[in-house]
Amino acid sequence: MPFGILSVTSELHPLIKTGGLADVAGALPIALAQHGMDVRSLMPAYQQLLRTIPKLKTVHSYKALFGGPARVLAATANGLELFLLDSPSLFGTRDGGPYGDLAGHDWADNWRRFAALSAVAADIAAGAIRGWQADLIHAHDWQAAMTAPYVRYGRAPNIPVVLTIHNLAFQGRFDANIFPDLGLPASAFSVEGVEYYGGVGFLKAGIQHADAVTTVSPTYAEEICTPAFGMGLDGLLRGRGDALQGIVNGIDTAEWDPATDPLISAHFSARSLGRRAANRRALEKRFGLKRGKGPIFAIISRLTWQKGIDLAIETVDHIVAIGGRLIVLGSGDSAFEGALLAAAARHRNAVGVVTGYDEQLAHLMQAGSDAILIPSRYEPCGLTQLYGQRYGTIPIAARTGGLADTIVDANEAALGSGSATGILFPSSSGESLKSAISRAVRLYSEPGTWQAIRRQGMRSEFGWGRSSARYAALYRSLIDRSHAG
Repeated sequence: MPFGILSVTSELHPLIKTGGLADVAGALPIALAQHGMDVRSLMPAYQQLLRTIPKLKTVHSYKALFGGPARVLAATANGLELFLLDSPSLFGTRDGGPYGDLAGHDWADNWRRFAALSAVAADIAAGAIRGWQADLIHAHDWQAAMTAPYVRYGRAPNIPVVLTIHNLAFQGRFDANIFPDLGLPASAFSVEGVEYYGGVGFLKAGIQHADAVTTVSPTYAEEICTPAFGMGLDGLLRGRGDALQGIVNGIDTAEWDPATDPLISAHFSARSLGRRAANRRALEKRFGLKRGKGPIFAIISRLTWQKGIDLAIETVDHIVAIGGRLIVLGSGDSAFEGALLAAAARHRNAVGVVTGYDEQLAHLMQAGSDAILIPSRYEPCGLTQLYGQRYGTIPIAARTGGLADTIVDANEAALGSGSATGILFPSSSGESLKSAISRAVRLYSEPGTWQAIRRQGMRSEFGWGRSSARYAALYRSLIDRSHAG
């Protein structure tokens, strides 16, 4: 009989997405099915979902859940089995996104919203839904991290919990005055519980109480155990010892397949790279670029300091001066948006910028660009470089986190052995990024070498096969241990 796995997440592709968490939460459950796992995904019933998902069935109800009535709905969508937490007071219609308003301010009741999600996860683990039982809970990021203390403090203490940290920078820290409303025993407000620097730390509490903690690449798992990357939690993470491990993310290779992708202008493969030219021409038209022979560099990213966008802005004039062109898709820091738009005005027909996010355009950019810039100061895993390699767009990336784990730098040894898939450079340096871009232009001037790097990246295996097997093995070990205990 398959093991019952409850995946708890605040977003899930293709239903709702703000970043890579949604991609992972949407793809991993499907990959786990082949390993004997019956995965159900619990997520908030944002109002837009209720309007688009058919055949919703109420499977559990609450007269009062963190301030209002609520119910759990069961549904099937996009090949995923879902439990949706329908709580109008917490997840009803709001002008903004899942976590904040249109001005970018967090919702003031986020603590209440995601504590409720975690508490419901623990209730489901305790048997609240007739006909289905979880053998293990997999919670994602701070929004689901409180599942672990809710489980441990009595709701389902024998159910193992895995917590995955997608980005340690987002921790869910709140004032101590929320504690009485969390529904936890008084003993939970301690260093060994949910207390964190005098307040309540959702992610800290999850790390403290989960049976296993994973993050999304081996290098990032090592980095966050150091003061430089640990963001105040490195001591706790070091203390978890072997319970912490890094498992690199995969991608949905059916959705991201240049041979079949319906969102691009022309299909191609590693054996038919000439067909990429039609996508290149479509990009030139979309971004108003003058036709040219020089490489097209792309950025598809949140426009933030973490992503190194300030370093990329420093390189715009350099890219144009050495014969390249630059296209950007993203949104974020208004100063960065303004600087990029100013660069586009300064270099008409050589730089193009689209603010916001457009899934179809993101696919086309991967299919038609020559290289994608990823100058992140830290990067837990990153998916952009995986999509780029899959589509023959060579990543130029900082040597950090998952970028270091998934890109083979085009140094002399790697070029000689035919294993190179991209270009890596030291992070946090605009000059290093400029040097990497210059190296890319030199390699681009050698068509045979450039095409060899491109093909090697396209042949790389970035699906969920190996990583889902590692998760399945972890689940089994924890479930066996819980049954033995």
